Amino acid sequence: MTYHLAIDIGASSGRHILGWVEDGRMQLREVYRFENRLVEKNGHLCWEMDRLWANVLAGLKACKDAGYTPATVGIDTWAVDFVLLDAAGEILGDTVAYRDSRTDGVRQALESLLPFAGHYARTGIQYQPFNTAYQLAALKKEHPEQLAAAKTFLMVPDYLNYKLTGVAVNEYTNASTTALVGAVSRDWDDELIAKLGLPQAIFQPIRMPGTALGSLTPEVQAEVGFDCTVLLPATHDTGSAWLAVPARDDKAVYLSSGTWSLLGVENTAPITTPESAAANFTNEGGYGGTYRYLKNIMGLWMIQSVRRELGERTGTRPTFPELIAAARADSAYPGLVDADDDRFLAPKSMIEEVKAACAEAGYPAPATTGEVMQAIYNSLADDYRRAVSALQSLTGKAYESVNIVGGGSQDGYLNQMTANATGLPVYAGPTEGTALGNLMVQFLAAGEYADLQAARDAIKQSFAIQEVLPQ
Repeated sequence: MTYHLAIDIGASSGRHILGWVEDGRMQLREVYRFENRLVEKNGHLCWEMDRLWANVLAGLKACKDAGYTPATVGIDTWAVDFVLLDAAGEILGDTVAYRDSRTDGVRQALESLLPFAGHYARTGIQYQPFNTAYQLAALKKEHPEQLAAAKTFLMVPDYLNYKLTGVAVNEYTNASTTALVGAVSRDWDDELIAKLGLPQAIFQPIRMPGTALGSLTPEVQAEVGFDCTVLLPATHDTGSAWLAVPARDDKAVYLSSGTWSLLGVENTAPITTPESAAANFTNEGGYGGTYRYLKNIMGLWMIQSVRRELGERTGTRPTFPELIAAARADSAYPGLVDADDDRFLAPKSMIEEVKAACAEAGYPAPATTGEVMQAIYNSLADDYRRAVSALQSLTGKAYESVNIVGGGSQDGYLNQMTANATGLPVYAGPTEGTALGNLMVQFLAAGEYADLQAARDAIKQSFAIQEVLPQ
């Protein structure tokens, strides 16, 4: 049996998922899981890169201890965040996270130099206050000495791959989210980089998913007890999740449901029209030269934040089923907010922020945990409805289903509300969509399936997919 390993790291947790193919069906086994978190450091919200790296190694050792030696390993994480390395290969400064406020006002400050309309036309990347281009501009203003000393720019999964192999490259699906890569060229846009006054030499060659980087370094081999090939999946977690959508046809809307909700479709060409820019849809690079044409929606972050906050207040975090039950009990509550509002990115209290936003929108402020939860569910379902409507207008297509993958696909209450709001049947699953998409690239590289469609067809035979009809 040939085994492969997906290291799937999200904003709140990471997991090492072993995968193999048996009688044509995909098999998964979790061998390691760890918590990820943001910390306050030097006035910013930051990632603990040393801790992430330690957990990558610990998971590889756990895989070996469980009796498995994978032939290949692939890493995916969230997008937009990065590290700069000095000439010795060491990280310069702190790894500031996208939820930090350092990019406040950067777009406005750059508008005369880099008007967003032209920026979007070149890259196809939606406006988000935390776009990598804006983060680099903020870093240049606050710590110009770091950029001056930088020799290498790596996004988070690129850095972890560099630590594993000693090879420094920028993987395409993640690089595309920087808003510094040409939508058509699929390469660094040197003119944009020059306009921002960034050193072009720090950006590494862009490599596509499926590229083999090489073996583990001797030091890593000694640490984990084996060698294997490090392979590039779609290192952007949404890019991996997109692969695991068992879409029945090209009339399917994809929804990757996790900390973020990413709703859209898979295209073969970017859409960079002024109308698309106004609707704030993005064209992120996908596997096989495709584009993930999607809308970022705040997603389960709002629910995760409420859960964490209640745990801090009471000493015991409620379970997700308990929060869902609370929402059901208060399902008559009508309030909703704009889930895309930046006020929900990193509020000091998500509960109080939702209450205030509901009141500002003219609804009674939520009085119970159930009403807060119902307001969030109302808001997410309504956001999905509006995004599907905009998608149909922008592409000129009529869509016939919503296909949900990721941890959020387990939330039957939200799935039903999504079906009701959009008027479309919902197909929910698989749950481990991101890790599965990561593994699919490894399976394809190993020749386990003839092509991507064959692998997607195998998903339907390997995992339960729940159908939810509008009511």
